[in-house]
Amino acid sequence: MQINLKTKDMELTDAIRQYVDERMLTVAKIVDEYDPAAMVDVEVGKSTQHHNKGPYMRAEMNLSFLGNMFRSEEEREDLYEAIDTSKDDLRRQVVEHKERAKDQERIPRPDKE
Repeated sequence: MQINLKTKDMELTDAIRQYVDERMLTVAKIVDEYDPAAMVDVEVGKSTQHHNKGPYMRAEMNLSFLGNMFRSEEEREDLYEAIDTSKDDLRRQVVEHKERAKDQERIPRPDKE
C-alpha cells in the first residue's frame, strides 16, 4: 500500500511521517492481501490558524481500495490522537466492507441451486 502524506499549516517532520507509517501498517495488512496497489492519501495539520484550544489538529485519510473510496476525518486537540482515531475509523470501514463482501458470496441465490 502506498502512503501519500502531506501537511497543512505546519511542517512535516520525520517523527510525524514515521508515526503515520507505523499506524497505517494495521490497515496495510488488511488491504495488501487483496489489493497491493491500494493507495491512501493522508493529510495532517491545523484546521485553523488562530485557535490554541479545542480540537484544532486534524487528520484526514482517503483510501482507494479495489475501486472503492474510504474516507475518515478527525479533529482533536492532539495531532497523534487525531491520527489514531482516523486510522481506527478507516480500518473499521475496510473490515466492514470485507465482511459484507464475504456475506454476499455466501448467500445462495434462489434461482441457483
